[in-house]
Amino acid sequence: MKRIIEQNLLAWKNNPQKKPLMVFGARQVGKTYSILKFGKENYADTLYFDFENNVPLRSVFQQDLDVNRILTALSALSGRKIVAGQTLIFFDEIQAEPRAIASLKYFCENAPQHHVVAAGSLLGVSVSREGVSFPVGKIDSLTMYPMNFCEFLSATENETLLDLIVQSYATDKPLVAALHNKALELYKTYLLVGGMPEVVAEYVKSRDFDFVRARQNRIFNDYSSDMSKYATKAEAVRHEAIYNSIPSQLAKENKKFQYKLVKSGARSRQYEDSIFWLSKAGVVLKCEKINEGKTPVEFYKDGSCFKMYLSDVGLLSAKMNVPYATVLSDINFGGEAKGAITENYVAQQLASNNVRLYYWTSENTAEVDFVVQQGEYAIPVECKSNDNVRSRSLKLYVDKYAPPCALRVSGKNFGFENGIKSVPLYAAFCIK
Repeated sequence: MKRIIEQNLLAWKNNPQKKPLMVFGARQVGKTYSILKFGKENYADTLYFDFENNVPLRSVFQQDLDVNRILTALSALSGRKIVAGQTLIFFDEIQAEPRAIASLKYFCENAPQHHVVAAGSLLGVSVSREGVSFPVGKIDSLTMYPMNFCEFLSATENETLLDLIVQSYATDKPLVAALHNKALELYKTYLLVGGMPEVVAEYVKSRDFDFVRARQNRIFNDYSSDMSKYATKAEAVRHEAIYNSIPSQLAKENKKFQYKLVKSGARSRQYEDSIFWLSKAGVVLKCEKINEGKTPVEFYKDGSCFKMYLSDVGLLSAKMNVPYATVLSDINFGGEAKGAITENYVAQQLASNNVRLYYWTSENTAEVDFVVQQGEYAIPVECKSNDNVRSRSLKLYVDKYAPPCALRVSGKNFGFENGIKSVPLYAAFCIK
């Protein structure tokens, strides 16, 4: 399956000022596969070193961090010669050995001719811990997300439709009705399958949603195991409580995160470390409130108010146990679930483009789902789960801040009218 990160990896390889590369991302988003594939296609040789339960490898870094000694030891362990520029050195699950993380600084300073990539399932959590020497300024970094809808279309052999969607987004010209309807059908399928590569592969192979959900449940179990493995028992309980509360958080009309939905009487000080852990692990997406629709958007952030989404909409559908037929039968599938799933879907598409997530409210009387900074403008993005596009909140935002345009993501076809760009749900991945 083609992944967007492959283009970014190639750009890194061709950058003459490159530094060792760290690839962040949640477990099972495809980091290891994509990096190995990249190495196979672009290097004469790829040396793969997995630090998980690998005592001989870890011992290499528990001595001094002299790069020449490390390279000699790695060559001996692999039984292959390391050739600068022709060999890709891939450190996987590097969070298992903090001194290997520290060594990247010396690869940058003393052996820049060697191409080094590091990745790990909980790398974001590990480098945030006290006592871990993080090579600030000495690495390049990429974050990998679950497959977005663009990648899903490619995986399901809909590249021609994908190209037409991208063209229509650029020109605001509607797709012909048959293609628009086909794209909406694929979008509804994606709401159930999501973008975890193993799950997408299962869907492509079997087209059976029972098998799809079984794969998703296995991922939940892996996430739960990670919470227990890399945290104290008390911390793991809080991590899981936050994670499991997200469907009920999103089911509310006001989707602002509320600690009382995690546990009666809960306070932020009890759970803020868990929210940080889940965010750094890449399994949730945090969307923070802004008080003004101005730039720089970060300047107007209200850190006390935020929304949280799962990193993958398919996992949300599975956790909510949404019936398959309910989603597949109609774009207007029922109840509060559709709004929650749609908003989570759009958050995932924006995050996959490395768009920071913000939303705007005005004195609790209006709310715009997302605000995207594009140059000097804070562009509002309103999400509608169907083709009903009436929105008082979007009008209030536009009247107050006069952005050059507003984006409305809905079940309607492409178009542009009265300063509002109509973006079909299946084209949310086009928003940069």
